[in-house]
Amino acid sequence: MSDLMNVSSNPHIRSKVTTGMIMYCVIIALMPATVFGVYNFGIYSLALVAVTVVSAIVTELVFELIFKKKITIGDGSAVVTGLLLALNLPPKAPLWIGIIGAVFAIFVVKMLFGGLGQNFMNPALGARCFLLISFPAIMTNFETGIEAYSGATPLARLNAGEAVNVLDMVLGRTSGTIGETSVIAIVIGACLLILLGIIDLKIPGMYIVSFAIFIGLFGGHGFNGYYIAAELAAGGLMLGAFFMATDYVTRPITLKGQLLYGVLLGILTGAFRVFGSGEGVSYAIIIGNLCVPLIEKITVPKAFGEGGERI
Repeated sequence: MSDLMNVSSNPHIRSKVTTGMIMYCVIIALMPATVFGVYNFGIYSLALVAVTVVSAIVTELVFELIFKKKITIGDGSAVVTGLLLALNLPPKAPLWIGIIGAVFAIFVVKMLFGGLGQNFMNPALGARCFLLISFPAIMTNFETGIEAYSGATPLARLNAGEAVNVLDMVLGRTSGTIGETSVIAIVIGACLLILLGIIDLKIPGMYIVSFAIFIGLFGGHGFNGYYIAAELAAGGLMLGAFFMATDYVTRPITLKGQLLYGVLLGILTGAFRVFGSGEGVSYAIIIGNLCVPLIEKITVPKAFGEGGERI
């Protein structure tokens, strides 16, 4: 009887699509941003990506060996976590930053809460926020040694009231983290995930639209198309919207919940950027993750016969 009452982690809907298939599709979709980041910032950024990914895999393997858990590194989830974390790091960050971040993401955020499907926030973003708080000087240093891409990021220049080149931001000819600079590379990967049915536009679409409206209302420039486009292309908004806000484990499951979640992320990101001085995407998604249980509570329909509406 005890075995019959043992319920595994969500999701519970049977499908031929496995976790591994989804994770490897995400890895492939992240390749355009990864390859462009390495091309943009040099071979050292490739080493940083490799060290971070390997550290994530090794951390998960060691944890499972020590605690005699099922070995799950083959499902690709550790690779996705390490890769997303690496793409959110400055291109010249010390290698040990990637190691510490990967260990925190896998050991603290993922495995201590039961592994894949049990974590309450996105592991890569949880680690990035941890690194931003613990090592702010390193995590906000975007000097690359490449003259064309050294200096303040486009988002920092926007916050300072300076002009930016939106075309350069779309193409990726700017400073920033390894994976956030090229909007085109990110969108190519996102289109692949959409075509494969891995993600859809509900959360990213509501995120981007609500952010644009918030910036238009409170950004101080009105609904200036050029300024809003610059804000959308700046920082990690596109990477976060398509690859982290859509995380199956930490997003709502209902249609209404996903729409509300997207709006919340857009408002939070806009508030951080307008009334704060930082990027905002990582913290917005983490706060959104923490709000998911509440969102689920108010959007999950009642059982049939209890007066609930169908969705």
